[in-house]
Amino acid sequence: EQGVVFKGLKPVNWCFDCGSALAEAEVEYEDKTSPAIDVAYAAVDSAAIAAACGAEGADNIAVVIWTTTPWTLPASMAVSLHPELEYVLLDAGERQLLVAAELAEACAARFGLGELTLLGRCRGAALDRQKLRHPFLDRDVIIVLGDHVTTDAGTGAVHTAPAHGADDFTVGQRYGLEVYNPVGGNGVYLEGTPHFAGQHVFKANDAIVELLAERGALLHHAPYRHSYPHCWRHKTPIIFRATPQWFISMRQNGLLDGAKAAVAGVQWVPEWGRARIDGMLEDRPDWCISRQRTWGVPIALFVHRESGELHPETARLIEAVAGRVAEKGIEAWFELDPEELLGDEAAAYEKVTDTLDVWFDSGVTHACVLRRREALAWPADIYLEGSDQHRGWFQSSLLTAVGAYGAAPYRTVLTHGFTVDGDGHKMSKSRGNILPAKQAMNELGADVLRLWVAAADYRGELTVSDEVFKRTADAYRRIRNTARFLLGNLAGFDPAAHALPAGELLPLDRWALDRAARLQAEIIEAYEAYQFHSIYHKLHNFCAVDMGGFYLDIIKDRQYTTRADSAARRSAQTAMYHIVDALARWIAPITSFTAEEIWENLPGERADSVFLVEWADALPALPDDAAMGRDYWARVQAVRDAVNREMEARRAAGAIRGSLDATVTLYGDEALVADLDALGDELRFVLITSGAAVAPLADAPTDAAETELPGLRVRVEASADEKCERCWHRRADVGSFAAHPTLCGRCVSNVDGPGELRRFA
Repeated sequence: EQGVVFKGLKPVNWCFDCGSALAEAEVEYEDKTSPAIDVAYAAVDSAAIAAACGAEGADNIAVVIWTTTPWTLPASMAVSLHPELEYVLLDAGERQLLVAAELAEACAARFGLGELTLLGRCRGAALDRQKLRHPFLDRDVIIVLGDHVTTDAGTGAVHTAPAHGADDFTVGQRYGLEVYNPVGGNGVYLEGTPHFAGQHVFKANDAIVELLAERGALLHHAPYRHSYPHCWRHKTPIIFRATPQWFISMRQNGLLDGAKAAVAGVQWVPEWGRARIDGMLEDRPDWCISRQRTWGVPIALFVHRESGELHPETARLIEAVAGRVAEKGIEAWFELDPEELLGDEAAAYEKVTDTLDVWFDSGVTHACVLRRREALAWPADIYLEGSDQHRGWFQSSLLTAVGAYGAAPYRTVLTHGFTVDGDGHKMSKSRGNILPAKQAMNELGADVLRLWVAAADYRGELTVSDEVFKRTADAYRRIRNTARFLLGNLAGFDPAAHALPAGELLPLDRWALDRAARLQAEIIEAYEAYQFHSIYHKLHNFCAVDMGGFYLDIIKDRQYTTRADSAARRSAQTAMYHIVDALARWIAPITSFTAEEIWENLPGERADSVFLVEWADALPALPDDAAMGRDYWARVQAVRDAVNREMEARRAAGAIRGSLDATVTLYGDEALVADLDALGDELRFVLITSGAAVAPLADAPTDAAETELPGLRVRVEASADEKCERCWHRRADVGSFAAHPTLCGRCVSNVDGPGELRRFA
């Protein structure tokens, strides 16, 4: 209805194996060795070119082109020069050769001319429309001017076949050149093609080179390794070939400009995706939407047999065909007798037999899915695909949406890299180096595979190897075992009856919940930014460092030695309950099965599934002015790390067997002493030693070890006291109680008395 669909004769990517045109997104580039040749096009009027170059006496001039596609020479209709480049005449003895000045030395060496002698020079613009002779056909060609000519390689002169190149076609249209295509859909020269009829174009290269040599037009011939377009399905080289095709105009009604404007309103993740789509849209050619295949969605058009014009009621006819297809399937079009819809006009019109480009099919899913289903909305929140889709699905969706509705079909576009094997090759079915997801799940478990994907920075390539999977499995076990420990210590805990309010929790438990609350905020932010690898690292660090390396290590004593219903134990259980409840929610989008398993084993009443709840709302943050706030516990963690390093050194030396065999004295500066003194006797529970004392740094004896923490020295000694068989602490009062001769005082109180009082840790 907008008039942007038209039929035209243009060069398109053509695959011999498909027997059809290809979209840009169906083209891959692989290295290929081609014959690179330098060919002389003799001037029809050497005197005119000599005059333009200021080369008096030059009477046998030839313009030299360089090409890696000799097979296109039968379709050569012109030679392109850059209007602003300087060209020079090289003295080659019997004739004079015109090449770009920048490439003159390289050309002279390639042609074996010896010493470089320049006879004249001029700008390319001075030679516009000068006539040349085709090197082996009875045809005059003209010099044309084009900005596509470069001096990256070759001679600075480009033979121009409008039927076999996009730039060639464009410049050919400007000069009114014939779009002559002697190549059939099977890659064979058509009947009547001089010299090479019936030969396949790639096999004809050698014959063309031989003919050029016979005619004296071949100046140089060598193999050339370069990147060349291949069919993404067959992995075979393709060509540019002009054929009648259906196109969507990129400039009619401002479609391309509208698409470029729409890009600015989309969030691109990563940000470089914006530059990539901008680059793909810059100077994008018209979209070839037709394919010559016996399968696919038909282009349901009727074309006048004589004029080639579309039927004036095309929009109504498309709707009529769509109704039949909805009722009978896609074959309804192919079985349709035009007379059913056109009546008496049927004889004047023919059905189009082409099918639609599959990228058009996928590019309109936003209309076929989002606009047709009540539960969904248009535009999509996010499109997610690999980095090759900026020239494929992302782009085809954008163009169809802007063309139909005037806006982008998505709010966000997320681009990920590809899995690569150990050699760095992209994994693909065609290469046969793919690791099937089912096999990976059987070997690793689905959640380990999912965690590996989340852990990788998807913006780049994802390497698959046994070592990578092993590390991921180790990380998964850390997260799972943390959840198991938390759940295991909730035995007998009923959240409704036993959970303590935040104000009654011990300071260490308050810190743990605050740490979880801050982590949840970071995780939510990372999810919203699609930074899954950040979530992985934050989760792993929380489980390994904050929980396993600090909090859970400390509260084991409280869990295992205090009375089952004591405030100290209930405080820890309350914190653990809220943390594991939150943990299940955090990991649900990534390790979904593990999250559901945790959810099923949590105590108390709850929703039937973790996927029916939102983020945890029972993670109280510490007030900024808390006496034992975040900064306080961060300093305590640093002290504990320093003590552990010294403890490990003493253990390695054989002075102690474990931390509970030792007592420590911490010598610190005034501020540090004040912090550690605040814990009182409970400092030993934080350090997991049988005894702990604090003294000024000035009192430190010479055998007190220096630590990496400024203002702290540590002295570790083996305890001489007996070991309590219940809590394993070495205490002076073990053996002082007749009823419990192997227990320490606090264990006696926890077993037979009112129980110990814990205020901090």
